[in-house]
Amino acid sequence: MQNPLTIPAFRTLFLAQVVALVGSGLATVGLALLADELSGENAGFILGQILAVKMVAYVLVAPIVGGNAHRFSRKKMLLVLDVTRALCVIGIIFVDAVWQVFALVFLLSALSAGFKPVFQATIPEVVTDEDSYTKALSYSRVAYDLESLVSPALAGIALLFMSFDLLFVTNGLAFLASAILVASTRLPVIEHMNAPDSVWADTRFGVMAYLKTPRLRGLLCLYLGVAALSAMVVVNTVVIVRGEIQLGATAVAIALAASGAGSMIAALTVSWILRRISERTLMALGAILCVPAMFSLSVTGDFQGLMVAWFVVGMGLSLIQTPTGRVVNRSAAAEDRPAYFAAQFTLSHACWMLFYPLVGYCGIAWGIEATALLVAAVVVVTTAGGLLMWRSNDPAELYHTHEPMEHEHPHGHDSHHEHQHQEGSGSEHSHEHRHEAVLHKHAFVIDQHHPHWPV
Repeated sequence: MQNPLTIPAFRTLFLAQVVALVGSGLATVGLALLADELSGENAGFILGQILAVKMVAYVLVAPIVGGNAHRFSRKKMLLVLDVTRALCVIGIIFVDAVWQVFALVFLLSALSAGFKPVFQATIPEVVTDEDSYTKALSYSRVAYDLESLVSPALAGIALLFMSFDLLFVTNGLAFLASAILVASTRLPVIEHMNAPDSVWADTRFGVMAYLKTPRLRGLLCLYLGVAALSAMVVVNTVVIVRGEIQLGATAVAIALAASGAGSMIAALTVSWILRRISERTLMALGAILCVPAMFSLSVTGDFQGLMVAWFVVGMGLSLIQTPTGRVVNRSAAAEDRPAYFAAQFTLSHACWMLFYPLVGYCGIAWGIEATALLVAAVVVVTTAGGLLMWRSNDPAELYHTHEPMEHEHPHGHDSHHEHQHQEGSGSEHSHEHRHEAVLHKHAFVIDQHHPHWPV
């Protein structure tokens, strides 16, 4: 297995990701301070609404951009999105009303909803070996966890020397640095030959294809459990630490750090584990690992017990989330990866959009102990559902039948287009052509020629 950091293209893209993540983390702190300045005692409510606006933008925009990414050069698309994100986040320093914050955050989140899935879909194109790609996913997971731990500390240090407005400028500079790094990277060109023609059809394609793929339906079911667990950690940690255990803000940060530490440690083991068991088994084990941690919250009320529970939950979440890229990548043709990754991005954030307010409400209405039991039950049910949808017998190659059909679209001569031309046609061409009925076997994914999963 080649270390992905020895691959120049991945190394540059990974550095771009880290720089952008740190900048975004600084801006998150800046948003909290800006909400406090603009709305005073309503800052918590305003910040919650800002996070909701981000989720709505993620869910609405990602399938549009991801589904139509094949129409543009991916490298140019990433550059434009990075530069536009930079201008947008720097624009926050000029706002003087809450509605302006909402508008800019929605625009910034919409741009990120376009950037992230396309970026994720690009990684398997530069790291083609599966074991190396798994290691790359682990590095990416660790980068996200480190950002959540390091950025608040960096923001605190920065605020000793500058006003919080400059945190947004720093984020803008980080996005520009990311754009420069992407521009310096040589990315492979992916030819797209099988996409539907209309923008609306392309927009629908990723989500519909995702939901037609059994292993991805199982993955989505597992992500419902991920969302419930994540919401429990993000929303209720402060309630548990400050309300029930009666400790201060530092203890809240330490508890969240325990979850991040568990996640990072687990992420670094995923590549080794997946050489021995399947993604399906590993993800199910990660989910099951979190169940006793949730039960423990209903019987223990001390800080040490919470630290252990959050560490275990962090490990379990990482064991589910880190291999996700492998599962999505295996389920998509190379040219359709942005659409599939956008669907994963959209549907997973829809899960979080559901569970963040639900878990918060249950914590207030029913208490932490009952909410923890509810989350444990959700994880058990969603894991069972995921395993039923995503069967253990999940071969990449499947026998399937094609009915005879005639249509026209850009294509090359492959196993589905073996026909003659009287004139030279080049590698990609378009004309009306006929597909005869055929039964054959190959690596199966949902695309234009395979609109339904074989029974």
